[in-house]
Amino acid sequence: MLDVAVIEEPAAAEASLDPMRSRILAALAEPGSAAMLAVRLGLPRQKVNYHLKELERHGLVELAEERRKGNVTERIYAATAASYVISPSALASVSPDPSRSPDQLSAHWLLALGARLVQEVGALVTGAARARRRVATFAVDAEVRFASAADRMAFADELTQAVTALVSRYHDESAPQGRSHRLIVGLHQIPAPPPGAAADEGGPQHDPGEASGRGSADGSPARQENPR
Repeated sequence: MLDVAVIEEPAAAEASLDPMRSRILAALAEPGSAAMLAVRLGLPRQKVNYHLKELERHGLVELAEERRKGNVTERIYAATAASYVISPSALASVSPDPSRSPDQLSAHWLLALGARLVQEVGALVTGAARARRRVATFAVDAEVRFASAADRMAFADELTQAVTALVSRYHDESAPQGRSHRLIVGLHQIPAPPPGAAADEGGPQHDPGEASGRGSADGSPARQENPR
């Protein structure tokens, strides 16, 4: 079982989003037959069996083993992954395009970059799985709490300069055996917990009046923050 599988086909995405099939996928973190799943989920066995066949047809579940019980063969299924991500390629005609409006202070542009990240890394993961190879990647995940919007903008400016310097130092357009990589550095406010959820008193507070600031690896300086 994969840790994360990327869904790229529209039909497979539709199948995974069906509420009942989503429940079956979650239940199949532990392999089981249609009869076993029917008991776990409190559903009719025939209905579970139908949805299992659809999930199998789209590669979301697979036959793990067959067990002979008297005159009956019990088919044991398992999910192909512990979790799934739907690639924007499943909605190719309406997927966001980062080149459409490259505004460093736009949350929508950050979403477009994130969508492209999922699509490109997803394609790499899918191809590597077929070739039984690993994908070379690197990521940094950090949390920073700013005392003010001015501090956040100063941070974005320094980060932009640091990343630009690194890119300039290591980028080699003429390397014949070189491989192009994409670097994305994003900064966004952590959303507040939903109403009723226990909040950490020291956690960040959501301020809808603040715009998000970001540094970029392309060398372009961050603009002054939109005061809206």
